[in-house]
Amino acid sequence: MNFRVRNKEEPEINLIPFIDVLLVILIFLMLTTTYSKYTEMQLKLPVADVDTQRDYEREVLVSVSADGQYSVNKQGVNGRSVADLASALKAGAKAGADSVLIIHADANAKHQSVINVMEAARRAGLTQITFATVSPTPGSTR
Repeated sequence: MNFRVRNKEEPEINLIPFIDVLLVILIFLMLTTTYSKYTEMQLKLPVADVDTQRDYEREVLVSVSADGQYSVNKQGVNGRSVADLASALKAGAKAGADSVLIIHADANAKHQSVINVMEAARRAGLTQITFATVSPTPGSTR
């Protein structure tokens, strides 16, 4: 039997990995915490009306209905020919060749009706053409 007295080593806690983990947690919390904004300056920012910034003088609005009728700047066009539409576009383009043509076509309008508007714009000397669209409402099936 061995009755020697053994030197019992006392368990030692190594604190270095513990401190490393705490520092990582501290850094994570510092980066992800949102602070109260009590110290910010209270500012009232100016409000801009988008409609007042638009240049309506350069815009020519052309509406195409589902049955093929045209209107230029909310005035009906007599006739459905390209020549009639071209003369109405020349009269409605206040800025001349610098005018922007905005086509508002019904979703059920024939493709040929929109092509006629584009051809009339070419004859009237209008080269800047854009199409007006409407954002679909949430829940619509389009």
